[in-house]
Amino acid sequence: MIDSHAHLTLCEDDPEELISASREAGVRRILTVGLGEETNPEAIALAGAHEEVRAAVGRHPNSAGGFDSAAAGEIERLGADPRVAAVGETGLDFYRDRAPREDQYAAFRAQIGIARRLAKPLVIHMRDSVDETLALLADEADGVTVILHCFSAPSERVTEAAERGWLCSFAGNVTYPKADELREAARLVPEELLLVETDSPFLAPQPMRGKPNQPANVVATAERVAEVRGISYAELERAVEANAERVFGW
Repeated sequence: MIDSHAHLTLCEDDPEELISASREAGVRRILTVGLGEETNPEAIALAGAHEEVRAAVGRHPNSAGGFDSAAAGEIERLGADPRVAAVGETGLDFYRDRAPREDQYAAFRAQIGIARRLAKPLVIHMRDSVDETLALLADEADGVTVILHCFSAPSERVTEAAERGWLCSFAGNVTYPKADELREAARLVPEELLLVETDSPFLAPQPMRGKPNQPANVVATAERVAEVRGISYAELERAVEANAERVFGW
């Protein structure tokens, strides 16, 4: 199994312990995602130290305040590192509005351009911004491989994502008792566009809910997604591993 989105540098436990635990759980690959100037180099360092880890570098929308050309240049410089498999996470977050919306848009557009120039996939965060995020991607991300991390759009938007070839990655919240709409979305995503993730240390799946999440727990999320899709865990594992290999170069 793979974890297509984790924040190892934000977890309380030592990354060495988390990677070891994931290995024991059968999780063979982890994408650890930087959020800005401090965590991007840390993510790359972890990718350099562990064969099963690759990094993503970018500026999260909640930290997009003051984003400028120098910030974009640094992301592009780091993104060229062979240990970096993706750009982001970027996107729009209108839930907390921790950064001015104009800065979120500027950072988003810049990272679309970086992903295009580097020919690397783009990891997308969207919260309370589904319409705005998908519209901007439709207008400006043509030719870029897009991963809708922690997919949370209504299930009817799956068709739009599929038509554009955007991958949809499902986190632990797909296992929550009231997440019927999200499970319907997970059922509808074409096999070749499906990924699973933890978003560690956030969104632990239902059996571990209330505790800090970790990459090993992606197995519980994958089990629920397989159940929803009416396939075996082994079938889902083969599909998401193939998708991750194609998208991230694993």
